[in-house]
Amino acid sequence: MTSIFQTFSKRISMMHYPDFFDDAPVITLYDPLAEFLGAADGGVMEYRYLDVVRLAGHSCPTVACAFLMTRVALHALYADKLPVRGEIQVDFRDAQQDGTTGVVANVLGLITGAAGPGGFKGIDGRFHRDGLLGSGADIDGQILLTRTDTGAAVGVSVNPGHIPSNPHLRELLALCLAGTATETKQTDFRELWQSRVWTLLLNHADDPEVIITRMLPDDPQPKSHQGRTATGSTS
Repeated sequence: MTSIFQTFSKRISMMHYPDFFDDAPVITLYDPLAEFLGAADGGVMEYRYLDVVRLAGHSCPTVACAFLMTRVALHALYADKLPVRGEIQVDFRDAQQDGTTGVVANVLGLITGAAGPGGFKGIDGRFHRDGLLGSGADIDGQILLTRTDTGAAVGVSVNPGHIPSNPHLRELLALCLAGTATETKQTDFRELWQSRVWTLLLNHADDPEVIITRMLPDDPQPKSHQGRTATGSTS
């Protein structure tokens, strides 16, 4: 009988998407739960931009910025080591129902494993992910990521306005929403929309004027109104 561990393979997909999704940076982490349960060899997990597009159901500057903020913040926390998924507290300054905070939180939760009260409760006191995602926190910057093992923390914000959109985009969007855009106009809109995403992912992934980080002292104890008020522990 062939072991299932000898048949890891990529599934052929019927989903067609812009080629540049595959050219975007890749986020690699170590997930002890994935290793424990045999979901990934050695617990090594890769997250690509396409993964967060599938999660969100669309590709836009907000989703791209959430992906890039996570990547830059994890590098600041772990340098050249693999970040440990499930051992990162994520706190948002804004409430989840405000603006795009919920969308961004979903992306960070997917990649870091952090979850709210409904998250995974763990196995015999290990591997829990619930209570690691908070919002309404009294912090500087948009998001605070904290390592639960060391207390090291980094604040991260984004400035997408540094990359202006095409001046014709708003007009084309209005036509598409009104249902009066021709097929050509619809194609033009989609290409211009994704061109800004392309610019963010491929030209500004490490741009400190777009993705802004600041390391904080250990154990910053963010005051969160939802989720944990301090760093959680995982195992």
